[in-house]
Amino acid sequence: MELEEIYRRDLNLLIALTVLIEEGSVSRAASRLNLSQSAMSRVLTRLRELLNDPLFIRQGQGLVPTQRALDITLSLQNPLEELRQVLSPSEFDPATCQQHFRIATTDYAMQTILPFALARIYQEAPNISLEFAPLQHQNLAKQLTSEGCDMAICRPVQAVEPLLKESLGLVSVFCLLAKHHPLAEKELTIEDYLAFPHAMIAISDGVKALLDEALIEHPKPATLLRAYHLEAALAITDKVPVIITVPADLAYLVAEKNQLVVKPLPFKFEPFDYSLIWHARCDYSAPQMWLRNIIKQECSRLISKRVQDIGLL
Repeated sequence: MELEEIYRRDLNLLIALTVLIEEGSVSRAASRLNLSQSAMSRVLTRLRELLNDPLFIRQGQGLVPTQRALDITLSLQNPLEELRQVLSPSEFDPATCQQHFRIATTDYAMQTILPFALARIYQEAPNISLEFAPLQHQNLAKQLTSEGCDMAICRPVQAVEPLLKESLGLVSVFCLLAKHHPLAEKELTIEDYLAFPHAMIAISDGVKALLDEALIEHPKPATLLRAYHLEAALAITDKVPVIITVPADLAYLVAEKNQLVVKPLPFKFEPFDYSLIWHARCDYSAPQMWLRNIIKQECSRLISKRVQDIGLL
């Protein structure tokens, strides 16, 4: 039977059949379903027509189900129980969740933000799996709809509506220099910044355009390297007196380990907003809400602390 044909049938009748068998009485079944006895009798008549079987044989004051009625009711047990569970509200328990989540994110977020949320995520939900996909700004809506990403973490480079968005905090940009760089022991001036060669790291959120805009009244500095990973720039610091431009908190995370000096930008640069973005299809999903809340709590707390530590505001 096609779905369209099933749709045209009154499936409530099958619920009534189950209740009739359980009660063994038209009057008791009517009372349980909040129907009059005459209305319940009409339901039984319709059931007999639908299933082409008498379904019940009267015996004394009760009803004895036919084998056909018993077979149908047995077949309905699992589907009805599954339907009951689908329609019954249930609380989400992350400890038993086995869902796979796909998050579109920038290399910057993957290096500096998300690692600080992962411990709590897996502590609460040890059986979930996470997948991180490279974020594509121009295809963000497609990634969050047809390409199966559940959420994205990035600096929005354009309006995201009708996608939903919540701010995680402010991020800025600092400079890294090798300790033997000619500018390592002096205050970085705009003249010095423009005079020395540059490497830009993890600027995948349109931040290059923000830097260019901030320097619009100055000549463009020479950029020797643009890469997603700091290691590429570190490989040339012994040979070239390069200024490495990175998000501020990444600068502080890697400076000591790699024998680097952190310098603020020598010109005005407004910190930019980093956000968590998702599609409305995921808005009321309990597992999605749980994961978004953890990311918002942990990442916002981390960004806020770094803002204070770095003296960003």
